Amino acid sequence: MSNIFSEIKDDNLQKILSFIVEVDKIKNIMRRTLLIDGSRRENDAEHSWHLAIMAMLLTEYADDKNFTLDKVLKMVIVHDLVEIYAGDTFAFDVKGNLEKEDKEKQAADKLFGQLPSNQGKQLRKLWEEFDEAKTPEARYAAALDRLQPFIHNLCTEGHTWVLGKVTKEQVYKRSGLAMEVLPALKPWMEEQINDAIKKGWISE
Repeated sequence: MSNIFSEIKDDNLQKILSFIVEVDKIKNIMRRTLLIDGSRRENDAEHSWHLAIMAMLLTEYADDKNFTLDKVLKMVIVHDLVEIYAGDTFAFDVKGNLEKEDKEKQAADKLFGQLPSNQGKQLRKLWEEFDEAKTPEARYAAALDRLQPFIHNLCTEGHTWVLGKVTKEQVYKRSGLAMEVLPALKPWMEEQINDAIKKGWISE
């Protein structure tokens, strides 16, 4: 595609607009998770939007409310952008997850380097903070990132759990942060896991 912004003389503005075009590719990155109606797989843009809605609605249930919602929303919007180049790594793909960190760091170099330096550094810092899940904002955002596919699985007959032939231990490991950060949901989540085992979606 030709550079439709080539006549813009402001170099920073041209970079920003080109980046906006580039990140449209996230709409084509398909996750293993099905939409709740089961009609097709979800894409990364839809996933990020869903997390943003959840972030706004579940704040009162967070164990640590000492966070800025604005920053959380920025995190959930940015957190999967690197998958434009790195691709989506299935949460229960053990081998794939061993390579994930290096692939995503290389993707971050390529992607955020396309922005003006200050903005590229800002977005990369948000992405790295989310990934580390240590600050109140990052823990809350990452917990939602675990909760959302958990809910989708319950609505789609355990689709990714069945696909990954996952065990109870794996589901607890993956969903543990959501139970920790959103303690009001823990009893319900545990009950749902036990029910999913009975239904054969998760192995004991």
